[in-house]
Amino acid sequence: MAISDDLSDYIIAPDPGAARLTRAVEGLDQTGAPARISVVEERPLTIFLNSQEIVTAMTIGDYPEYLALGFLRNQGMLKPDEEITGVDYDEDLETVVVRTAVETSHEEKLKKKTRTSGCAVGTVFGDMMEGLEEVRLPQVEVRTSWLYDLAARINRTPSLYLEAGAIHGTVLCRENRPLVYMEDVGRHNAVDKIAGWMLSTGEGAGDKILYTTGRLTSEMVIKTAMMGIPVLASRSGFTAWGVEIARQVGLTLIGRMRGQRFVCLSGAERLVWDADPDSVPVEDRKHRRKSMEG
Repeated sequence: MAISDDLSDYIIAPDPGAARLTRAVEGLDQTGAPARISVVEERPLTIFLNSQEIVTAMTIGDYPEYLALGFLRNQGMLKPDEEITGVDYDEDLETVVVRTAVETSHEEKLKKKTRTSGCAVGTVFGDMMEGLEEVRLPQVEVRTSWLYDLAARINRTPSLYLEAGAIHGTVLCRENRPLVYMEDVGRHNAVDKIAGWMLSTGEGAGDKILYTTGRLTSEMVIKTAMMGIPVLASRSGFTAWGVEIARQVGLTLIGRMRGQRFVCLSGAERLVWDADPDSVPVEDRKHRRKSMEG
């Protein structure tokens, strides 16, 4: 597929001009001259599962229903066969209530919270690793031409990441086509939004690639594996535990994707080397600058 700047191929694309996502703030630049820039808004969202309050997340406020569903699914609080009877968002109260056919109780799980390295205070629960013991991901091939196409296309997509920085983007892809692009102040929130969209639409995971602008930490690897996605790629680097878990579950893990370069630390045997790196354009300077600022 030819690379295009047309957003029509996206099922969900970023909307950097959407109301309430950014605010114009005035200040001074390095010379003392007046400067006016867009900064990302963040606001609390409290997630309930039936009558139980689960967590309050700081988020930019878009797609709250997807965020709530994805968070609960990725924490193991919503089982794959769970019957969801309603998802109710109250903008004034800044709450989402997810309702299920069978009443749930997670008091013990909530006692075992673990603060993670995710920006904007990522939280996982202490028994999440137990859910990974039975995870075995599909062993799908990944063409290096897909990786280069995806990076070039995503880097040119208008986004809050390019507009204001201080935010992470996560993109659900199939082969060399980006499908759903979510952003948030925490990369974990962006992933949860994608998980919520997949749960809502019944979208399969076995043929997908998840691309993120954030670090490949244990939390990111766990969430990707729990979603059943076999490939995780990032502009950024790795943590040792993230790599260890990826190898344990058979996740193809690719990082430091910038221009002509990338590094694969798990699943390299599934790469198909069908693109010459020398034929790939050097990365846009604007995007390199935003990467350092974000």
